[in-house]
Amino acid sequence: MDFKDYYKILGVEPTADDKAIKAAYRKLARKYHPDVSKEKDAEAKFKDASEAYEALKSADKRAEYDELRRYGQHGQPFQGPPGWQSRGGFGGGGGGGGGDTGDFSDFFSSIFGNRGPGFGGGAGRQSRSAGRRGQDVELELPIFLEETLSNESKKISFQVPQYNASGQHVSNTSKSLNVKIPAGVTDGERIRLKGQGAPGIGGGANGDLYLTIRFAPHPKFDVEGENLIITLPLAPWELALGAEVAVPTLTGKINLKVPAGSQNGQRMRAKGHGLQNKAGERGYLFVQLKAVMPKANGDDVKALWQELAKKAAFNPRENF
Repeated sequence: MDFKDYYKILGVEPTADDKAIKAAYRKLARKYHPDVSKEKDAEAKFKDASEAYEALKSADKRAEYDELRRYGQHGQPFQGPPGWQSRGGFGGGGGGGGGDTGDFSDFFSSIFGNRGPGFGGGAGRQSRSAGRRGQDVELELPIFLEETLSNESKKISFQVPQYNASGQHVSNTSKSLNVKIPAGVTDGERIRLKGQGAPGIGGGANGDLYLTIRFAPHPKFDVEGENLIITLPLAPWELALGAEVAVPTLTGKINLKVPAGSQNGQRMRAKGHGLQNKAGERGYLFVQLKAVMPKANGDDVKALWQELAKKAAFNPRENF
């Protein structure tokens, strides 16, 4: 039986607080979940991360593990310190009465007995008849920017793992839901749908479904917080003389007045045409002006440019 350094598995320091441990586990769970990951050995790494989190998420288990950690080295055979008994901790009361811990390793079982997820704490001898909570499911949900403003539901389909009474993964089933995108949702936001994950075992509660929102790239708009940015191509004379131009938004078009003498790269803003925030208000649409030169000029057009250059007597590098 090899020792497992659960801090090393999660990639955190032994001094990490509960928040850092939880964040590290969620990151690894998203990366290696066997239903979505294409990483090598994803299932084994996912199980290691789950086991590490189970050992460190509660104060009593973590304290018990920290006591043993001084006597082990990751990946090396582990015997335990003097006075320690497998499945019983330090002192008496150990023996072999731990029970099955599902997908957890012999090393985990040797420390905590049957105190896996859903078994509770205490002396670690509760019966499996209390039931085991179903596994949570993680899913990335790509959405279009237009969908963040819609009140319509979005249909999603995903795979839900199925386990037998011993807690072993036996199959996956497809599940579909109609999900309403919350107002003011942001890129990377994580949404919990209670009870929509894997079914519980032995009467345990269902797991949850966690959706991580990902904004799909838009052909016209860039996102900056609750604001949108669009680049507006203009002819040089439109910048010089001013113009009224139809500019696309997520819900249609608006007429934008470009003042005479505007500069290339200058930004204008339209209030209330950005993304929606949690308060139900919409941010700005920033319109960045971009001068575009004609691709081809005949001799007559070239002569006009030469005449303009003489009459304007303008040196753009005067203070260069």
